[in-house]
Amino acid sequence: MIEIPSDLHPDLVPLAFLLGNWQGAGVSDFPGSEKCNFGQEVTFSHDGRPFLEYTSRTWVLDAEGNKVRPLENESGYWRVDADRKVEIAMARDAGVIEIWYGELADKKPQIDLVTDAVARLGSAEPYSGGKRLYGYVKGDLMWVGEKTTPEVPLRPYMSAQLKKVVDPSEWAKDLKDLPDDGIAFFK
Repeated sequence: MIEIPSDLHPDLVPLAFLLGNWQGAGVSDFPGSEKCNFGQEVTFSHDGRPFLEYTSRTWVLDAEGNKVRPLENESGYWRVDADRKVEIAMARDAGVIEIWYGELADKKPQIDLVTDAVARLGSAEPYSGGKRLYGYVKGDLMWVGEKTTPEVPLRPYMSAQLKKVVDPSEWAKDLKDLPDDGIAFFK
């Protein structure tokens, strides 16, 4: 069940499924880059204004699932209008700034996005644009990204499945209903 915070700006209700902290793993594979498994932490938050703040941190994982080194970080702001059109301004640590446009699917928590504008620092790797699909599936946040460069046509490059991180203060409030000894709860 998707909970809608009482202080969420009304325009953002269609994006409420994104809110929270998410963690998981995925795969990265693109010509000219190392193919790897990666870990990811994503946060979608709000402060009452009509946008979500987004941060994502990824890192390369070894065969045992341990962090090896940072992979890619990005941050940005997500907006949605009354027609369910999504707009995103995003910056990446690699020296790329993007404007993304897309829309929410009808009657399901899914967003299809495509880049509209890309600006790169001179030191950034070649990058021309991309597509992304985000979806809320059985309580998980799943996404797949495609990208293109001047040398490589549009193709998938990263995907991940993320689980929502539960804040202990949310479930700890239910502990007040447990019996003092805790054992009667299991009888």
